[in-house]
Amino acid sequence: MSSIHVMPDALANKIAAGEVVERPASVVKELMENSMDAGSSSIKIELKEAGLELIRMTDNGKGMEKQDAEKAFDRHATSKIQNEHDLFHVRTLGFRGEALASIAAVSKLTVQTSTGETSGTSLYMEGGVVKEQTISDARQGTEIKVEELFFNTPARLKYMKTIHTELGHVTDVVNRMALAHPSVKIQLDHQGKTIFQSSGRGDQLQVIAQIYGNQVAKVMKKISSENKDFRLEAYIAKPEVTRASRQYMSLIVNGRFIRNSKLTQAILKGYDTLLPIGKYPVVVINIDMDPVLVDVNVHPAKLEVRFSKEQELFDLIQETIRDAFRSETLIPKAATEQPSKKKPWNEQTSLIFERPAKEPESQKSYPEKEAYRNNQTEVLDHMEELPLSGEEPENEGFQDTPKVDDKEIKRRVPTLYPVGQLHGTYIIAQNEDGMYMVDQHAAQERIKYEQFKQKIGSPENEVQELLVPLTFTFPAKTSMKIEENQGILEQVGLFFESFGTNTYIIRSHPRWFPKGYEGEVIEEIVEQLEQQNKVDLEELRDDAAALMSCKGSIKANHHLTMNDMEVLLEDLATSEDPFTCPHGRPILIFFSQYDIEKMFKRVMN
Repeated sequence: MSSIHVMPDALANKIAAGEVVERPASVVKELMENSMDAGSSSIKIELKEAGLELIRMTDNGKGMEKQDAEKAFDRHATSKIQNEHDLFHVRTLGFRGEALASIAAVSKLTVQTSTGETSGTSLYMEGGVVKEQTISDARQGTEIKVEELFFNTPARLKYMKTIHTELGHVTDVVNRMALAHPSVKIQLDHQGKTIFQSSGRGDQLQVIAQIYGNQVAKVMKKISSENKDFRLEAYIAKPEVTRASRQYMSLIVNGRFIRNSKLTQAILKGYDTLLPIGKYPVVVINIDMDPVLVDVNVHPAKLEVRFSKEQELFDLIQETIRDAFRSETLIPKAATEQPSKKKPWNEQTSLIFERPAKEPESQKSYPEKEAYRNNQTEVLDHMEELPLSGEEPENEGFQDTPKVDDKEIKRRVPTLYPVGQLHGTYIIAQNEDGMYMVDQHAAQERIKYEQFKQKIGSPENEVQELLVPLTFTFPAKTSMKIEENQGILEQVGLFFESFGTNTYIIRSHPRWFPKGYEGEVIEEIVEQLEQQNKVDLEELRDDAAALMSCKGSIKANHHLTMNDMEVLLEDLATSEDPFTCPHGRPILIFFSQYDIEKMFKRVMN
């Protein structure tokens, strides 16, 4: 007697539900996608107990005829796919016909739908079985009510988290859908209270403001680029606006929110050393492409996709973000108050600092500095005549801090004049815009990093012979990786000689390895090989340059002469990226005249 049999539809649907319907947020996502595909311009979601008791979704889409409403809950029933060709040209959010059947299989579900031309259809189902069918009103659109989710799968219900956690997952789904579809008005209610509502006006920046707040939206920059395969539009935040997780990076492909670790890495590569270690940017990236270049059918919840030209897309994202920051002045402001519309005093006013009694000889050779000092004396004599109230200019994205003149694009920070040092660690400098604090270690680290990076960027194929070989012992799994990839390691300039069980010696290494840290670099190469099956020389050289720059830079509590400060600030001003150290920490902090006046209560608004 045969032991193989075909499962009943009800059981198959429950199994499918385990993949598609993980929690209330999964239901909300699938129903929203159906509403979007139906051409809805307005969607309302109502929840009770974070969706475990009730999820009601009402849209104004095209609705369904009676016979379509009856078929829609059959497994694999779809209007999107007719043949295999359609599967590789998908532009709709849903297409497999699994969602409604899976949701109905683990809930008590009611659907009311109409095309608006005739009376509608109402179906009530329990566990995927139709219990009642009636006529409903002719309101165009569809309302689906999901009650007692997982009532017949208590094991699944047991794994649900707290109400607040489940509501957080639902809110995240709604936020992503609102970002991907700013032209659709979306409202989310919980226990009768509205917790999110988008306008549906098509303004993605407005949606960003509703989700992340006005302060974040104001420092978002719109960027765009394209090549023959992809069109990219994005909003990216200044590097100083960071979060502790990757959840604030949103990737949207043809209107579909996705997750893709390689493209996320492209975003981080675009920011490069502008981000502190362990911090992530706020980014919303919209990618429009021919659907034939993306396979959306590789994940049950359609969150992960596969690209046929992933490296080209990676390069486009990385370069677009990197280019956006190349001409910007990214000096963070110290104050967090909301800027206003008028400057507190006239354009010539600046901060006055006490200088040393005797100026270093080096400062006397700068005529522009003498003129600047004369101007400061004149301002000081007339300080009492200046108004003590007013407003600051409006915040316009990246215009928070003084903008570098286009003719000085090589010089990415304005000219700064040192006036002293704080605790042997921070340089205090000024110019006509205000006051700057400069972390002297971070500044020199950046300068040396760029020098080292250029030096080792394309090193000659020279090796340093060692008087005493370096010895390494690795776990057995790592040793197997080394044996399998000797060719790759030799291309890097490393020749591992066996020296016993899982032990190797190195008799030479490339000359660009930082002195005293050769072992660390070699271990990092092996780790890269183990994790990625390749060695990224560019990444290794970046790491080596960062290591050498950190070890060789002036430290805190090191007193500098005025001449030392001038040289350091001048070298920093001509750096390629003078705003952060190689590890992403800020180098300069800017205090505007208005900020300082406000701190001293000389302006009160």
